[in-house]
Amino acid sequence: MNDARSLALHILNKLDKSDKTLDNLLEEFQKDHLLSNRERALFNALVYGVLRWKGRLDWIISHLSKLHINKTKSEVLNILRIGLFQIIYLSRIPVSAAVNTSVEMAKQSAGERGAGYVNAILRKASREHETLPYPDITEESEYAISVNKSFPEWIIKRWIKLLGKSQTIELCDAINEIPSITIRANTLKTNRQDLVNCMESDVRNIRLTACSPDGLAFSNPNKSIHEMETFKNGLFQVQDEAAQLVTLLLDPRSGDAVLDACAGLGGKTGHIGQLMKNSGKITALDIDKEKLDKLNREMERLGITNVTSVRDDIGNPLLLKDYYGHFDRILLDAPCSNMGVIRRNPDVKWKLQEKNLVRYKKRQLLFLDNLANLLKPSGIIVYAICSTEPEENEEVIKEFLIKRPNFGIDNNMLYLPECFGTLLNSRGFIKTYPHLNNMDSFFSVRLKRIM
Repeated sequence: MNDARSLALHILNKLDKSDKTLDNLLEEFQKDHLLSNRERALFNALVYGVLRWKGRLDWIISHLSKLHINKTKSEVLNILRIGLFQIIYLSRIPVSAAVNTSVEMAKQSAGERGAGYVNAILRKASREHETLPYPDITEESEYAISVNKSFPEWIIKRWIKLLGKSQTIELCDAINEIPSITIRANTLKTNRQDLVNCMESDVRNIRLTACSPDGLAFSNPNKSIHEMETFKNGLFQVQDEAAQLVTLLLDPRSGDAVLDACAGLGGKTGHIGQLMKNSGKITALDIDKEKLDKLNREMERLGITNVTSVRDDIGNPLLLKDYYGHFDRILLDAPCSNMGVIRRNPDVKWKLQEKNLVRYKKRQLLFLDNLANLLKPSGIIVYAICSTEPEENEEVIKEFLIKRPNFGIDNNMLYLPECFGTLLNSRGFIKTYPHLNNMDSFFSVRLKRIM
């Protein structure tokens, strides 16, 4: 199993049977498989493409098959999706190649009978997919958008209520586009323009980000990010522009004591470090030791020396007592539904359940309440999440401010890039969306301890 199609099938099958995210599975996969640039490009196109368009692909399969889709073996269903995705979306691959390779994969997992079924469905799809009676978006609302844009219907219903029908369609379209890779120049070692000059031979369509002063975006890299000399030398971190704005909102100063409360792999920790120019002290806190080990290696790559990593649980206030009243700035990039990063993580929309949003909200409110004790008087805490949903956004802040009347929303934006003014709403919340800002969907707010 070393060709792109078989490896894509392997990942999609594991995703169906595992609680792990696509990112986790791909990280494990990359340790064991080395692909040529061409095979890696096809592998990525198949995995991400099938996950983006799974809802639409399944509708087509259901329409063409006499066998109910729920009764189709999951491995066979993924083979059908891979074949169908190639037929519809990858014009450079001949239909015959898409069908024949899918049939061969089906023989291995489902025998001759399964292979015959796959062959029949894909050949029928190659003739009829353009003329099928897709539900009409202009007449039917949630269901039609769900099928045509390939999203679970419950998400579509929520977004129509939140944004309206036309913006929901635009948001879905933006999420379904292949996003550019966005990075942030490490200003401890370089500047944005010098980084552009260094990377021009490795990437195409490089451009400056519109709002973040240190961001770049590009497409079609000639090699993987980790193979680039600019990456190896610590000249940048991969980070969406919306995430870069979160750290700018925090505005960490040289000499500050700063807590990155859910530091993860250190994307925002690195940004904090460069804004502080390696002065002051950053405490990077996370419950996951493996993530903190990777964070420490990342800080070394970037040349950031003012970070101390701490393994702790911010859900347990007793473990945080030593830090009471200690920090000038706190960043809470809280664990959430990840509904704001579906364009980069399309597996999210198929794994997430609506009922979990309330559970996320309770945990986010707990974390924010616990961290409030660690802030100095007049200190700043930024609450940020990559989610579109009110439960995790406005409702968390509303309940926090009721419980903590000694905190308020800080609307002072004079120190920020001018573009922040267009992102800030009347309540002091910053929201970004792919269809409006060409960024991931993020929510962030700057809270100040009044006394």
